[in-house]
Amino acid sequence: MGEINSYKDLRVWQTAMDIAVLVYDLTRDFPKDELYGMTSQIRRAAVSVPANIAEGFGRESSGSFVSFLRVAQGSFKELETHLQLSARVGLADDQNVAPALAQCDELGRMLRAYIRSIQRSADER
Repeated sequence: MGEINSYKDLRVWQTAMDIAVLVYDLTRDFPKDELYGMTSQIRRAAVSVPANIAEGFGRESSGSFVSFLRVAQGSFKELETHLQLSARVGLADDQNVAPALAQCDELGRMLRAYIRSIQRSADER
């Protein structure tokens, strides 16, 4: 990977954005009576992940950045749960939710690895 000048250069942020777009597409087909329920919850969780990565990147310290990455992790776990529940209650088909959950698995690994990497770098200073 090239030089990182912005949060937009982070693969973890790019992946989180891709998932948010996928989630918006998926929830577009949810029933209208879920607009302020599950649709809203899923979308807010999905948007929170890249937003927290971006906000943390803008902080002055690696400790603060890690804190925001952990918040992003929490939002991502919330998103996974909402997606699984939406399939279980019949708001979405398993086959439509599966690609988002697969990307969530990848994002989870990326977030954990990135947090460990930042912490190691901070420890070495």
